[in-house]
Amino acid sequence: MESIVLSGLFVVALLASLLVKFWLATRQMRHVARHRGAVPATFAGTVSLAAHQKAADYTIAKGRLGLLTTSFGAAVLLGWTLLGGLDALNTLVHDAVFPRFGGLAYQLALLAAFSVVSGLLDLPFDLYATFRLEQRFGFNRMTWRLWFADAAKGLLVSLAIGLPIAALILWIMGANGPLWWLWAWGTWMGFNLLALVLYPTVIAPLFNKFEPLADESLQSRVQALMARCGFQAKGLFVMDGSRRSAHANAYFTGMGAAKRVVFFDTLLAKLTGGEVEAVLAHELGHFKHRHVVKRIVLMFALSLAGFALLGWLSTKVWFFNGLGAGVALDAPNDALALLLFLLVVPVFSFFVSPLMSQLSRRHEFEADAYACAQASGNDLAAALLKLHEDNAATLTPDPLYVRFWYSHPPASERIAALRLQTG
Repeated sequence: MESIVLSGLFVVALLASLLVKFWLATRQMRHVARHRGAVPATFAGTVSLAAHQKAADYTIAKGRLGLLTTSFGAAVLLGWTLLGGLDALNTLVHDAVFPRFGGLAYQLALLAAFSVVSGLLDLPFDLYATFRLEQRFGFNRMTWRLWFADAAKGLLVSLAIGLPIAALILWIMGANGPLWWLWAWGTWMGFNLLALVLYPTVIAPLFNKFEPLADESLQSRVQALMARCGFQAKGLFVMDGSRRSAHANAYFTGMGAAKRVVFFDTLLAKLTGGEVEAVLAHELGHFKHRHVVKRIVLMFALSLAGFALLGWLSTKVWFFNGLGAGVALDAPNDALALLLFLLVVPVFSFFVSPLMSQLSRRHEFEADAYACAQASGNDLAAALLKLHEDNAATLTPDPLYVRFWYSHPPASERIAALRLQTG
């Protein structure tokens, strides 16, 4: 009975989330298309009609691709679960691996096989997005050679890092009794914190070149800003983002002594020194308001709840049966439980997305306010407008779509708030 209830709840949640996604996406595309013909009055003197229309076309094209990937993703999810795809894969891997190599090898093989199949299913959409959609709008600078190199490096990193942590989690699940989930959660959090330290200096340089900021004038300006804000970083670096994309960005990475400031070379090519300083001041605002720490704490809390829920569900046969999978009687089912959990949780957590988006937008406004106090609000507004235009971000998004999905406030709201603060 419980398995039937779970199957029903899963189908209802999946259909409801799919309908909401389609409704929001079509609202967004219609709203952007309706406003394509004229630049909003607020930006009439600073954004050209051609740039505005390019942003509209880019948004609509991404929306159409999003509808296709969403539909395909829902079909694949049903295939993995209620239609028995994961159960068939599990049986195949079990029969091939378990009798010869034992439980841990079988479970790792199941995770690896699932990852390979999932990656192959997503590959056509990823390639189309990069080499057709991004290429069409002039953003892609990725070559096939670079794409294959990135894929190979990503695979090696996944094998070097993913397999050991997966093996450790699976061992904990099988060897630590009913409270295994607490130990697994602690291990997972420790790994994430370690990754924050290692990523800037070990992993990221495998994919991009990072060179010290050479512009002495900008370097002095940035260092003076960080001194005013009481922020210390291990270095200021320029990343060769232009090798892959024309999109521009800047970010902080790492934690503790490993913190570093990274500018995309595309960003430095488009912004003035004052605008770069203002963008950096915004990022410093996130640290000043402890947004990064708050998000890490929130991640810790949510992951603890997730591990606890998985610890309970993994002991219930109806959890497996209700999602189209059978339970092995001669082998551990921990990897199967983990995969089922990771497949279905996004369906149910989808409905709290607006709350997370709202929290993120509030943090962005707070960081903007801090940037106004430490740098020029006018420079920040100018930088935001340049970045929106450069990234072909629409200036006329659907308000409801924004409230549900946007992690950053739209340009019109951010610039209006900046103008109020700068007078």
